[in-house]
Amino acid sequence: MNVLLWHVHGSWTTSFVHGKHRYLVPVTPDRGAYGLGRARTYRWPDNAVEVTPDELRTADVDVVILQRPEEYELAGDWLGRRVGRDVPAIYVEHNTPKGDVPNTRHPMADRDDLLVAHVTHFNELFWDTGGTRTTVVEHGIVPPAATYTGELDRLAVVINEPVRRWRVTGTDLLPRFAEIAPLDVFGMGVAGLADRLGLPPDRLTSHDDVPQERMHAELGRRRAYLHLCRWTSLGLSLIEAMSIGMPVVVLATTEAVAAVPPDAGVLATRLDDLLAGAGRFVAEPDTARRVGDAARVAAGARYGLDRFLGDWDRLLEEEACASR
Repeated sequence: MNVLLWHVHGSWTTSFVHGKHRYLVPVTPDRGAYGLGRARTYRWPDNAVEVTPDELRTADVDVVILQRPEEYELAGDWLGRRVGRDVPAIYVEHNTPKGDVPNTRHPMADRDDLLVAHVTHFNELFWDTGGTRTTVVEHGIVPPAATYTGELDRLAVVINEPVRRWRVTGTDLLPRFAEIAPLDVFGMGVAGLADRLGLPPDRLTSHDDVPQERMHAELGRRRAYLHLCRWTSLGLSLIEAMSIGMPVVVLATTEAVAAVPPDAGVLATRLDDLLAGAGRFVAEPDTARRVGDAARVAAGARYGLDRFLGDWDRLLEEEACASR
């Protein structure tokens, strides 16, 4: 199939474009939010190709993947076709609802021209989509090439825009963990984080926008991984850290409670329990390795790439055939 989708979430799209289809990724001269094109910090296969808005007007498109509400009209304008009528559409919901949870109405609620595919069962449960058809395709990841060594008695975190998102990403909790071990924070917009938190440089080091492969290698050198998000869907960096073989210390919110089994790390809503778990992993490298081994097995069993792509193949076929 020819699948049109925008480059919005780098890690998810990296997994998605590893399938057997041809993926049309819009690109514009400014490589802005609606024309980012192919990834530059992730490895994408050659079947993900850049297309301009003008090229889309005559392109053969079998299905459109929407990920933001405004893409519905944008796709119609660029294709010159009715999205959901002339060409089938699937709206992928990556995020937890905002606002009046659990009564938040989804922007695609009560539609009969598309399907909403949630990335977690938690999201499907909490979004109000009215009469719109929904399904769940759980995450899958490209297995990281890195392996766990845990040689550094430091704690790793991956957060995008930790200052802007603050309590959502648990940024305010980081100083408590910095008392246990130095923190390495990877992600976009992490520069200057130590100053914002009032931490000295030797307790928190920022690594801004590191290419994925190099980030994975650096994560694997740290003793354990922290996932302190209060209200996010399910961070793919958590699954990636588990796949590397890292023991994880996780706030028990949203889909994390289903993703992290008890033997893969510490999962709790009580901060003292999380702090104690992080301290144990730092002090006991053998325990950290044993728990990390269990985390790797759990991530592979639930979030394997083959299962993810197989689920998407079936869904794409169903939607394309139904439209015919």
